[in-house]
Amino acid sequence: MVQFIDDYRGSYGIELICRVLPIAPSTYHRAKDLECCPEKRSLRSQHDDYYLSEIKRIWQNSKCRYGARKVWQQMKADGLKVARCTVERLMSQHGLQGVWRGKDKITTNSRDDQKRADDLVNRNFTAHCPNQLWVADFTYIKTLSGWVYTAFIIDVFARSIVGWKISKRMNTDMVMVALNQAIADRNNPKDVIHHSDRGVQYLSIHYIDKMAESNVIASVGTTGDLYESALAETVNGLYKTEVIHYLKENWHGVNDVELATLEWVDWFNKTRLHSTIGYMPPFEFEKRYYDNLTLSGIAA
Repeated sequence: MVQFIDDYRGSYGIELICRVLPIAPSTYHRAKDLECCPEKRSLRSQHDDYYLSEIKRIWQNSKCRYGARKVWQQMKADGLKVARCTVERLMSQHGLQGVWRGKDKITTNSRDDQKRADDLVNRNFTAHCPNQLWVADFTYIKTLSGWVYTAFIIDVFARSIVGWKISKRMNTDMVMVALNQAIADRNNPKDVIHHSDRGVQYLSIHYIDKMAESNVIASVGTTGDLYESALAETVNGLYKTEVIHYLKENWHGVNDVELATLEWVDWFNKTRLHSTIGYMPPFEFEKRYYDNLTLSGIAA
């Protein structure tokens, strides 16, 4: 209303316009006075301006993915004392919201007659240190040039993505690249358990031999059990929500999916706040673990 009065005050006058609009002239003059002298506004209004600038900074740094909960956690991590309801109110008022996680149907080819390793995890997806338990899975992306597949290997301890690969083909070579990356990036860890479903890619002789050669212990879940792949599908769901469905409506093919995935994995590991590890990025959570080991060694 203030802007409307500003636009037409020269033609009709403030008093006449205010008779028609549901606003008192004193209210208009008060609003104009606050525009000229922002320091006269209430402390709450001034605080809102500051908090809003920080909220927008954090929200934009997350590529507009964070909702109020994650923004609030990041503000606390940055040393800002603010109520969560304040963050929710300001984000709602200014149309800021995070992405919503949807559910995609994910299927994996399997063959019950194939020889497989035992299930060493038994739904207990917990780890007490890095490189104790990895979970492997892949998902599907529809592009203008056909289906594209993304394979991930996740370290359960900090939920970090330690290996990934984009491919046009849903074959053993795709998951093998992700495995090789994980082994190399993690400096050839010994006796890490690698858990997957019964997809033929993970049960191939080539893949099993590579794990044995690298001292990676195979663990394979049962067929058709949603709990077996819940952790991996959580990451797949975040990937679909925060990259595939959020960034583009139509993907051209492998190249643009790969570039976006590269950026997301880096952000996921180094910056994204994860509620399951105390609202910290995975790499920071791992660093604290190793720092504590060092301090314990010094104390001993």
